[in-house]
Amino acid sequence: MIDIYAANEQDDVELDLDRWVALANGALVDEGVRGLAEVSLIFADEATIADLNQRFMGKVGPTDVLSFPIDAEPELSGRVPDAGGTGPGEPPLSEIPQLVGDVVICPAVAARNAVEHECTLDDEMALLVVHGVLHLLGWDHVIDDEAEKMEARERELLARHYRGDRA
Repeated sequence: MIDIYAANEQDDVELDLDRWVALANGALVDEGVRGLAEVSLIFADEATIADLNQRFMGKVGPTDVLSFPIDAEPELSGRVPDAGGTGPGEPPLSEIPQLVGDVVICPAVAARNAVEHECTLDDEMALLVVHGVLHLLGWDHVIDDEAEKMEARERELLARHYRGDRA
């Protein structure tokens, strides 16, 4: 089961969190995430995402989406107190959730992008959700060839899991 924690920490745009959670879940499943997994999907204001952009990317100003993948967890050793066991050892691997990472999206920046890209805000938000999830899973777009593959995968996932008309 994939557990997606969604938080709306902004007041600029009204959001349907369940819609974006469902889209993120669909993308994660299609990308092969199985078993127990955890992802955070956070919708932040411009000041918050600008701060994160500066601290983690070294860039000034707000951006539309940031992804923070959680690298491979260190190997557990010895007793794992919070695993619920009564003695030494480790919990079964199937019970340890895979921490995939966090996606932070700024709806206010997405709204400006939607005007620039001549699409609806929902279409832009859907792209950012899928884009952020793919980054969590190792996709990148620094090299042109990688960008083309990532954009093609975004289109596939959006076609499968997103309906702009909410039908």
